[in-house]
Amino acid sequence: MHQKYNNFEIAKLHTRTPLSIPIIIERAKEPGPAVLITAGIHGDEVNGVEIVRQIISKGYNKPEKGMIICIPIVNVFGFLNQERKFPDGRDLNRSFPGSPKGSLASRFAHFIIKKIVPHADYILDFHTGGASRFNFSQIRYNPNDTECEKLAKVFGTKFILRSSTRDHSFRDVASSLGKKVLMFEGGKSIHLDRIVTKSGIDGVLRVLNELKLRDFSNQIDSKYDAEEPIIVTSSSWVRAKYSGMFRSDRANGSYVEKGTRIGTITDPFGDFERVVRAPWDGYIICVNHHPITNQGDALFHITSQLLEE
Repeated sequence: MHQKYNNFEIAKLHTRTPLSIPIIIERAKEPGPAVLITAGIHGDEVNGVEIVRQIISKGYNKPEKGMIICIPIVNVFGFLNQERKFPDGRDLNRSFPGSPKGSLASRFAHFIIKKIVPHADYILDFHTGGASRFNFSQIRYNPNDTECEKLAKVFGTKFILRSSTRDHSFRDVASSLGKKVLMFEGGKSIHLDRIVTKSGIDGVLRVLNELKLRDFSNQIDSKYDAEEPIIVTSSSWVRAKYSGMFRSDRANGSYVEKGTRIGTITDPFGDFERVVRAPWDGYIICVNHHPITNQGDALFHITSQLLEE
């Protein structure tokens, strides 16, 4: 087994503090696929960092065939400051493929795409919901990619989203380079959730086992395939019609019918209460946990179309 732990210095901050990225590489003697596991592209999405941390600390990143590259924190500066964006104020996940002469985020993105991604065949990228929006554990993959769809089912989350990529995102650019990318979404920013963490770790083990990098049959929970995943082809946000104090009435991951009461918005002075109802039938895949809402804020993410098997 060949092991490497590297700190790659990408740039320096205005204080001349080095901006570096820790990368853990484990390579087996036998040839096989190369899997890149990343988290923390957004610095405040700590649950993804915890998933990759546990994969490393438990030794799951040591393959019997091929190579596993782990980057637990891509946006190290954002992680230190508990902020989503890069120190130059840009969203790193809107800065790919980057440029060697561009902004700080652009240069960082360029390094990832040019120096790291070419070594990978498969990429597992871990995210959470932004701010207080709590995503039910889900895997997203590019439409019309049959191999990614198969691996998404192997990963084993309850919800699988056929989700088009955002321009200049990591998944968008890595996919365009021929890499097979699965993006995990689970939990919310600045928050650790044991159920989400377990879902992410279990999924990684199932994918690594499927790709034959290592035999994880003893670690895999045989119960995961008892229920068919729900493949989502379309989903939309239910937004607040009023400003006030928001309370959710329905559990994340639950099915709701059109017209069902799913929450309330009240003013802080006891003057009014407005009921939030489901505009259509579907599953709730994300709930905003912030108690204060403004008109137009996203409250519930609900599936609007499912794949008919």
